[in-house]
Amino acid sequence: MAKNTTNVIKGVGAGLVAGVMFGIVSSVMMKDSKKNKRKASKAIDAVEGILDGMQEIFS
Repeated sequence: MAKNTTNVIKGVGAGLVAGVMFGIVSSVMMKDSKKNKRKASKAIDAVEGILDGMQEIFS
């Protein structure tokens, strides 16, 4: 059961990362400014932190 839970968490994490990346790419394409790039990198860092925390919980 723990193996199934880990796989579900990994799938959810992959979906989150894909969604964030899509949002970043679309926002950067619409406006190419330094402010958007900083916000995008902060969002990526936040998602990575969340995923790392979830991995630690289920490890």
